[in-house]
Amino acid sequence: MKLDNRLNAMTVDVEDYFQVSAFEGVVDKKDWDSISLRVGNNTHRLLDLFAANNVKSTFFTLGWVAERCPDVIKRIVSEGHELASHGLAHQRATTMTERELYNDIKQSKDILEGIAGIALKGYRAPSFSINDTNTWAYDILKELGFVYSSSTYPIHHDLYGVPEWPRFRYERDNGLIEIPIPTVRKKGSNVGIGGGGYFRLYPYWLSKRRITEFMQTESAPYSFYFHPWEIDPEQPKLSSAPWKSKVRHYINLSKMEGKVEKLLNDFNWVTMQEAYDID
Repeated sequence: MKLDNRLNAMTVDVEDYFQVSAFEGVVDKKDWDSISLRVGNNTHRLLDLFAANNVKSTFFTLGWVAERCPDVIKRIVSEGHELASHGLAHQRATTMTERELYNDIKQSKDILEGIAGIALKGYRAPSFSINDTNTWAYDILKELGFVYSSSTYPIHHDLYGVPEWPRFRYERDNGLIEIPIPTVRKKGSNVGIGGGGYFRLYPYWLSKRRITEFMQTESAPYSFYFHPWEIDPEQPKLSSAPWKSKVRHYINLSKMEGKVEKLLNDFNWVTMQEAYDID
């Protein structure tokens, strides 16, 4: 029995383990093609898991991954999931000029649409990297034909976060919709409950309690995000990575798939477009 009847958004950020922002100082992009990919098989495993639980999801996918795993892209679309952009090669939007970001997003969009044969509506910046310094990114997204973004996390975090920005779906001045990652309020601050490392770190009962609290106090849909590498405890370990990055990345990988399956059974999951009624 589902704990709440509302429709919530399940999302996957499709990138491989060596492409995360925490490892960008350890793995050079020029070496990516020499590394054996795991993202294809891991995403197929997620698609199997979603199919078994009758769940539809939005897959925010790197253009770099799509070029190398076109079968994954075609399966995402053929099985009724939503395909969206995660940029080209996981470069944070805060590290690019306007022209560089435009080219990055356009290349990703062209690659994904070319393989899938459909128009994309959604975008998520790597590491939630739209903030006060680059709000012009929304004009780029609008110009390129996107309808919505899910690129902000209104929390304090050492790698990202816009704690003073809106917590719920809203419309930017140019008409583009922004859908922040969910938070709950604790002692006057926003606490992240959207997934990822928080979900792996905490026991499932605590995550479920926080998600249920969000649903009891807010009328907005809830959305959840995670990555294919998070269900892959056998992935190679990058021993040269900083200690903090290794703890964040590798903690509880062996438990993640089982926790996700519990989540799929406890709540109702659809794509971002359906949960947030995006035309």
